[in-house]
Amino acid sequence: MYENLLSCTRCGACLPVCPTYNATWLEAQSPRGRVALITAAQDGHLQLSPNLAAQMYHCLDCRACQTACPSGVRIGELVLEQRALLPSAGPGAWLKRLILRGVLGSHRTVALASMPLALYQNLGIRAIARRLGLLRLLPRRVQELEASLPRVPWRPLMSRLPAVSTAAPGRARGTAPPTRVGFFLGCAMSALFADVSSATVRVLTGLGCEVVTPKAQRCCGAPHLDQGDRQAALNLARANIRAFEAANVQLVVADCAACSASLKEYAELLADDPAYASRANAFSARVMDINQFLASRIPSREHLKELRRRVTYHSPCHLAHAQGICNHPRAVLRSLPGIELVELPEAEWCCGSAGAYMLTHPTRSSDLMDRKMANVASTGADAVVTSNPGCMLQLRMGCHRHGLNMEVRHVVELVDEALCKDGCER
Repeated sequence: MYENLLSCTRCGACLPVCPTYNATWLEAQSPRGRVALITAAQDGHLQLSPNLAAQMYHCLDCRACQTACPSGVRIGELVLEQRALLPSAGPGAWLKRLILRGVLGSHRTVALASMPLALYQNLGIRAIARRLGLLRLLPRRVQELEASLPRVPWRPLMSRLPAVSTAAPGRARGTAPPTRVGFFLGCAMSALFADVSSATVRVLTGLGCEVVTPKAQRCCGAPHLDQGDRQAALNLARANIRAFEAANVQLVVADCAACSASLKEYAELLADDPAYASRANAFSARVMDINQFLASRIPSREHLKELRRRVTYHSPCHLAHAQGICNHPRAVLRSLPGIELVELPEAEWCCGSAGAYMLTHPTRSSDLMDRKMANVASTGADAVVTSNPGCMLQLRMGCHRHGLNMEVRHVVELVDEALCKDGCER
């Protein structure tokens, strides 16, 4: 990656698209400024200090700069590389390690961590807390997050999905033999947005796929890379490769943009591992985001139910910039009868969620959310549609804050509705 650092010509093409630079006008918080800091650190002219760490973690890793860079500098990836080299010390280091390696270590620990939320929402504790006004004692951001959380199921989806879901007969399937698809179920999708991923499985089986959900799969590793724990990400990547190799699938499909982006990067992540390099390359080549898959599989309109809805589309950073997928979701939405797609101003501009960013940098995250919601409101849409759980949660918070009577939906949920023209089990 060092040679890639040297490709930066300081031209400034990255400046207009960088959310942090546009918020502060500080060169150190611009993409080219970060490249300069990383280069100085690599050359030994700059110590790996708390100040350098702060500058690296100001970055949202939205990778809009990579889309704009004419020299092909992979700035977001370079920032993650530098984070991994920073010393993991300080008062919050143990908590970060506990969350990354403990909570996100497996689907079982994610299930245990989500149980208090399920208890809070389903046993009347939430109603009591609101009635007594206890939530007003919390910071505003936490209040908004609490109000915007979807209903957390007693059992996350991973524990409820069968290992194999058979292809459903019907006109949507046609006469082609079923495609054996591996379903990568993300941690947040399983614990918070189980209804969305349930819809994904219904859609895949409805389109003639045999869906395999390996129970041995683990977190994709995106949160670990984001927070500088590269070793944990490597271990998770190896575990996921083994799990899907054993499943013997033709494709690996994910309905979380961060997950699909991370899975596609396993080939580079493990390029120096002699035992896994070729296996990682083969695995990443089989990965598709659900939007990619659907863009080529949606049946003709006469087999779909009319939805009669005006929607706008927010493009997740990990889909638009990390994977270069912008047109596929729009094509899917336009193919659904009755859907009127209104283009969202600054659709590819980060909403401010950015993984843990909404918690580590709440003020800036909140400002970006307000900018996004002003654009969403200007469309007059009935629903804002996206393809990433972090974005969905941030947009739900934005609708709550700004009083917008607007649904926040995943693309696959609308496809699921449209495929139920003749009735289906949900």
